[in-house]
Amino acid sequence: MRRTWVGLAAGLTLTAGALQAQGRAFAPEDWYRLATVSSPAISPDGQWVAFTVTTVREKENKRHSEVWLVSSQGGEPSRLTSPSQESSNPRWSPDGRLLLFSSNRPPSRARTWALRMDRPGGEAFEVDSLPSGSYSADGTTVVWTDSAEVAKGEPKTTPWDKMEPMARPPHGAITKPLDPARFDGRHLTEMRYKANGRGFLPGPREARQWHPDQLWIRTAGADKRMITNAAYSHGQAELSPDGRWIAFTADPALRPDSVVQAERDSLAQLPYDAKRDEAPRNDSDVFVISATGGAPRRLTTTNGFERSLAWSPDGSKLAYVGSAARTEPSRIWVQPVSGGAPVNVLGDWRYEPGWFQWTPAGMIVMEAAVGGRDAIFEVDPATRKITELVGGRRRINGVSTDRQHRSLAYVATSVDRPTELYLSDARGQGERQLTDLNQALNDEIAWPDAERFTYKSVGGLEIEAWLQKPFGYEPGKKYPLVLYIHGGPHSAYGEGWFDEFHNITGAGMWVLYTNPRGSSGYGADFTFSTRGRWGLEDYEDLMKAVDIAAKRPDVDSTRMGVTGGSYGGFMTAWVTTRTSRFKAAQADRMISNWWSWYGVSDAQGLTEFEFYGKPWENPKLYDQFSPIRFVDRVTTPTLIVQSEEDHRTPMADAEQWYIGLKKRGIPAELVRYPRSTHDLSRTGEPWLLVDRLGRLRQWFGYWLGDRRSTVAGSGSR
Repeated sequence: MRRTWVGLAAGLTLTAGALQAQGRAFAPEDWYRLATVSSPAISPDGQWVAFTVTTVREKENKRHSEVWLVSSQGGEPSRLTSPSQESSNPRWSPDGRLLLFSSNRPPSRARTWALRMDRPGGEAFEVDSLPSGSYSADGTTVVWTDSAEVAKGEPKTTPWDKMEPMARPPHGAITKPLDPARFDGRHLTEMRYKANGRGFLPGPREARQWHPDQLWIRTAGADKRMITNAAYSHGQAELSPDGRWIAFTADPALRPDSVVQAERDSLAQLPYDAKRDEAPRNDSDVFVISATGGAPRRLTTTNGFERSLAWSPDGSKLAYVGSAARTEPSRIWVQPVSGGAPVNVLGDWRYEPGWFQWTPAGMIVMEAAVGGRDAIFEVDPATRKITELVGGRRRINGVSTDRQHRSLAYVATSVDRPTELYLSDARGQGERQLTDLNQALNDEIAWPDAERFTYKSVGGLEIEAWLQKPFGYEPGKKYPLVLYIHGGPHSAYGEGWFDEFHNITGAGMWVLYTNPRGSSGYGADFTFSTRGRWGLEDYEDLMKAVDIAAKRPDVDSTRMGVTGGSYGGFMTAWVTTRTSRFKAAQADRMISNWWSWYGVSDAQGLTEFEFYGKPWENPKLYDQFSPIRFVDRVTTPTLIVQSEEDHRTPMADAEQWYIGLKKRGIPAELVRYPRSTHDLSRTGEPWLLVDRLGRLRQWFGYWLGDRRSTVAGSGSR
């Protein structure tokens, strides 16, 4: 078999026999055929599992979601909701007779609909706009939080008199349009006026309305009613098993939402204070109130932000997730409802909890990331013993258990398999795959696997990495390599199927991906070790992985590329200012100039925390870590991809990098995608998302190929 590069596609040509034996390579257009499984919900009796299936309708350029059902004993899954409507997030009523799901179907576009599961074949019906809530053990009572009209005692305008003097804007705008009928621009008076995914926010500030979330309740045979009417919001309502008490989170002093926001706005304008920012602070507390209403009782006084409340089966304790400070690890705490000190049941365990719940036996089952993989654990609150139940080299997205905790349903994915639904017993034994919605794609395409390895980097820190094989890999042959750098920086790669990796390996190249320091999933110390040091030790972590891969006899170290998005886009540019070892780069959602980024992004708090202040307070770091300051060193051809409606990393930084490269004669292209936000590569318009995959493949295929061509193409099948 000989290796041949085909124009921009850079795909491998194999003998007919080899292709037939191992399947074909992934092409960008295959993305349209992918089915994504999510939101598993096992019925209370454990007999059925409902879940969401999301597919892509290529001709309509849209995603489509439906609710499906499968027996826990196996068999063919079936679609429950109409293909003409969008439906998702299934959940069962406690008695199992209703399957609730979210849908925006007309005419009323209610948030919650239901199907009668004890009467097969019935039509879906509205459930009084009831959102997902917390039920009593007998299923007769449900509570939830929802906004009401302006609550009693809450001012309709922002209480400027309660703000620090420096934070008070003038009462009303100073300038006004000469002719309101002709003015069609935007008049901004607030500091926060836009957000990624939402665009420009309503204004002006003085007209802002406040609608705090209240506690709502409904019992069988009765109408829903609002049992609180306060000026502060109630977070995550959880009903006790006996239906008598409601736990919720709120501001520790129960201050009005407007006062809390005014304080935040005021603090945001103050000079940066590391002691203030890093010190433990109490952002919320847990309260308990009677299900009939009345005055709430404050249960916790600990520092941090409490969330994910869960009553113990006997109702004597509450468990919740919290961390004392921003850089402290999240823990599961168990608090006696009658009072007393909360107990950290995870101790000094390195990892942090995700989803969790109590079992009828008084144990806690939880999901957590363990580096680049996910697992399901059991925690004994009494002994604090942690036991792994479900593991392996994979990512787990969503977990559900039945009423008696006899089964676990979960969605899992591995490097060489897209998402599917699985079921095991409560101990993680007897696992069965319940769906195979991607079987046709799996049968047709040869998904390369990845070699996992770890290595010691600066300071002896262990770093986890993966090297995913090129399609058609043959030992003894050399293949190009592309280094992928994740975003965040507190994100992570891992043991899951990823379209971008298969897009590049499908073109006959290695993909090297790592979780350098700063990544999540390895404990808080690891995650926050890059504060004030972006591009220093994390850069060394990346380059040490490249050094290891480059020494392999099957890697062509003369043909390597680098790519990444967001923080990965910044780091891609940064890498090209530090080394010329990469023959091509692709920067996605990039940041090239931290000064300009600070002024146009919707997330200034990121660098205020990471760089210890605002640009004028710590100009050294903002200068030192701006790739544009060193653009004169770059020799790497670079493709830049940016979205027109990205308010997280707006267009200005991409334009600066592009012009800087072009002025120096470095090959560069800038692709600007319309109607797209910071999330183009994840949730963007299908046509644009696939076009982007094709351009990445073309770019690296051209610069890393054996021979260069100007023939257009995306490496399609």
